[in-house]
Amino acid sequence: MVFALESLVKISLVLVILITAVAYVVLAERKISAFIQNRLGPNRVGPWGLLQPLADGLKFLFKEDVIPGHVNRVIYLVAPMAILVPALMGFAVIPIGDTISLFGQEIHLIIANVNIGILYILALSSIGVYGIVLAGWASNNKYSLLGGLRAAAQMISYELPLGLSLIGVLMVTGSLRLNDIVTVQATHTFLGGLPLWNVFVQPLGFLIFTVSVFAETNRLPFDLPETEQELVAGYHAEYSSMKFAMFFMAEYAHMITASALIATLFFGGWHFPGIAPGDISLGASLLKVLAFAAKTAFFLFVFIWVRWTLPRFRYDQVMRLGWKILLPLALANLFVTGLVLTLSA
Repeated sequence: MVFALESLVKISLVLVILITAVAYVVLAERKISAFIQNRLGPNRVGPWGLLQPLADGLKFLFKEDVIPGHVNRVIYLVAPMAILVPALMGFAVIPIGDTISLFGQEIHLIIANVNIGILYILALSSIGVYGIVLAGWASNNKYSLLGGLRAAAQMISYELPLGLSLIGVLMVTGSLRLNDIVTVQATHTFLGGLPLWNVFVQPLGFLIFTVSVFAETNRLPFDLPETEQELVAGYHAEYSSMKFAMFFMAEYAHMITASALIATLFFGGWHFPGIAPGDISLGASLLKVLAFAAKTAFFLFVFIWVRWTLPRFRYDQVMRLGWKILLPLALANLFVTGLVLTLSA
């Protein structure tokens, strides 16, 4: 009973934090893009525009919900949920901190510390494409359908190098459990005490994984499924009101999960240099959570920065990069990692 209550509280907190973070990442994107383009961005609703996400949410709630008569109604309604729910579920296996001691109880700062965490994440990322493809097909619109097909082709192309880039990390750390991967990074050092994060052990794997998650989240320069110059709005062209907002929320939830994964797999996750992994005091635990949040926020900034800096690739360039460059590099990285581990054994 206590375990079930603890899990329920963790799930509720993570959902509230994640949905709030989605809203404010949207605001951050608007502010950063305004700075890059030498303009102001939202600054009217609340102090410094901080209540703009609330205004946007109310706007979507009160917009007219139009369902075109030519759509497949059941699949059309299911598709937004099919992409949003997996996006929110990804955080269940990501540790946002170590263990914290509260009221005499040791609480693990992770919802589900399962021993197949990486496989769980990969499975959810594969399920997410169904929502996009179903939305494009159910809309009965050729532009939406093309957007869904592009999304499916792009995700298949980039899931292979993404998965192969992770195998190198798994070979080095020896575990599929994300908390174990962070602990291994936190307990190993080099060059007189610097933390041996996986980005130093697997630099090529880090680059391949980062490029692949950009493509997986359909962010520029990989937003071919929704390019407005060619496909009006892509797979969600026929959606309005909160159903469109669900696609929007799913994209930013995927961004947050991807940033958290990069921080966890390659940059030590909750590890804060100088604090031992076994230190469960309140101050140390809060510092670890802040370290995780800061690393995740940095990579969210990188997502936004890249979107407003690089132009969109052509579709043939996207496919060529995935199949002819990233996939061979991922295989080569896997071979070299295995060779080094064998020779050093």
